[in-house]
This record gives sequence, C-alpha cells and structure tokens, in this order.
Amino acid sequence: MNLQTLTGKQKRQLRGQGQRLEVTLAVGQGGVSENFIGEVSRHLDSRELIKVRLFDERGRARQAAAERIAERTRSICVGVVGKTLLLYRPTEL
Repeated sequence: MNLQTLTGKQKRQLRGQGQRLEVTLAVGQGGVSENFIGEVSRHLDSRELIKVRLFDERGRARQAAAERIAERTRSICVGVVGKTLLLYRPTEL
C-alpha cells in the first residue's frame, strides 16, 4: 500500500485491525515533543500500525495534533476516535 494511494477500503481495513490493538504510546503534559515523535517513528519502524492516545488535546486541536504527528513521522492517520488515533506507515521492503 502506498500512502498516496490509500483507498477508503484500505483505511477501513486498517481501522478494523486497529480495534484489536492496545494503545502503544500516550501524549501527556509534555505534548508532542521531538522525543515523542522519535518514539512514534521507532514504533512505526517495528510495526506498521500503532495506536496513540492524546490526553491533553481537545476537539479540533486533537485532529490537528494527529495530522502533525502523521506528517512528522511520514505516516498516515487512519482514524481518530475520541482521544485515540491510529497511525499507519508501511515497512520499507
């Protein structure tokens, strides 16, 4: 799957897989720092799909934070439900 060509069907399939995942990382009072971005990237290197919980962000700020994290980790935000976001980045072959 290419990030630029991820279809709605593929996103739906990834969201289904994400329902069975435990939260991998959580953003707390420190916010989205460079260290946090590095951690997310390391987790995406070992697994293609991870769940991240955002505690301090609210509403539109949560969606903006999700997009910012996805952009900085070269991943795609497959979905945001409540305080949890699902990130996908295919492993390099």
